[in-house]
Amino acid sequence: MTHLFNIRPLAITCLLACYGIISLPVMAEEAVKTVPVNLLEAIQQGKSMTNFRLRYEHVDQEPLANKAHAFTLRSLIGWQTAPLHNFSLAAQLTDVHEFNHNFNDRRDNLSEPGKVTYPNIVDPSYTGINQLYVDWTGVKNTKLRLGRQQVNLDNVRFIGDIGFRQNMQVFDGVSVLNKSLPDTELFVAHFDNVRQINTARRSGNIDIVNAKYRLASSTSLVAYGYLIDVANLSQNNGDASVTSSTAAQAGNGLGASQDLITSATTDASNKTLGLRLDGSAKISQDWKVLYTAEYAKQDDYRGGSNLIDADYYKLGAGLVWGTWSLRLDHETLSSNGGRYAFQTPLGTNHLFQGWVDAFLVTPRQGIKDTFVSVSGNIEKVKLYAEYHVIKSDTPFASLTGLGNEYGHEFDASMSYPVSAKLNAKLEYAKFTESDVYGTSLTAAVRKGDKEIVWVTAMYTF
Repeated sequence: MTHLFNIRPLAITCLLACYGIISLPVMAEEAVKTVPVNLLEAIQQGKSMTNFRLRYEHVDQEPLANKAHAFTLRSLIGWQTAPLHNFSLAAQLTDVHEFNHNFNDRRDNLSEPGKVTYPNIVDPSYTGINQLYVDWTGVKNTKLRLGRQQVNLDNVRFIGDIGFRQNMQVFDGVSVLNKSLPDTELFVAHFDNVRQINTARRSGNIDIVNAKYRLASSTSLVAYGYLIDVANLSQNNGDASVTSSTAAQAGNGLGASQDLITSATTDASNKTLGLRLDGSAKISQDWKVLYTAEYAKQDDYRGGSNLIDADYYKLGAGLVWGTWSLRLDHETLSSNGGRYAFQTPLGTNHLFQGWVDAFLVTPRQGIKDTFVSVSGNIEKVKLYAEYHVIKSDTPFASLTGLGNEYGHEFDASMSYPVSAKLNAKLEYAKFTESDVYGTSLTAAVRKGDKEIVWVTAMYTF
């Protein structure tokens, strides 16, 4: 399907012009919507998929010699028609523009020539089709979607669009959402291509089953299965043939002999089966309790390495009072004896193990992350902060021998709705290294101190 989605930058201008022609009469007339009887009415009664996001990002990372500064603009321009004879069409173009280039943008997951001493800011310039799909709702309580699409499931730990980055992750294929059974949502999909945030396209087979049952209005039980057979999902530095000395999961064993073990990421096809309970319950008029429990098992799939054998655990609880909440969570991505660790290659990993993205790929020694988070509102200002203590599941090689403490991280954000359509956001993240991950202060695998500031403005039509 990939060749269907190639596009020239001129198409952005064309679609923007069409967007204006379609939307302005509807906005001006503010007509009451009726069931469309022809294509023109279906277009006019459709909805916008357009927004613009301007961002400045500053990164200071050890042991890299240079600091990174990125000033980028993401333009999403699109429209979805209202249903006509049970069909609707959605088209959305994307354009990411780099106003400067003092950073390593990791296009196609490759280190940019001349930028290896700069921290990564994975927002490469790109113009293309972000989404293009047809929805069919001819069966009651069912929506079939065919084409390129965003997918966000549950808390996006395993399947997400990584919407924080300027280039989203999108999938090519077919999905079905069914709500026929009481209190039940069943999502099933097959995708044969994924475009990642570094703009690289990966072909293969991705099969998804996610069944959610609402035990109560605020509590759900989810059973899921994710079967991934896609070569090189950015887990091995852009080269599917790499071995442990260079693979993203490897290069830090318990000794010289351990470093010679072939990494599972050289053939990382895997299946993940899991169960998630998430919800809240009122304990008084002003207070409610939050709770989460989740377990998943990951094994090899379709010829994947037999080293793929790991578990995922999450337990969390919290309290809510008014607009304020406080949570304590623990998450484990286990290790198979330091040879492979639980991976989430299609998840929105930016939201987990801290925002500095030190652990987008789980080190092969695994992760144990204990974190506290707090959120609330002061007038219109939304505040959020979290603090992580991040350790390994099995020991790793460090400067002083063995270590198991990667470090700790503090993240905070503040957002303010300037108007109904314009939102401003300030974010800060600081990771502080504990045991050096590696036997050298300049090693590529090192998780050094890292500090990031983001300033973002987003306008939505």
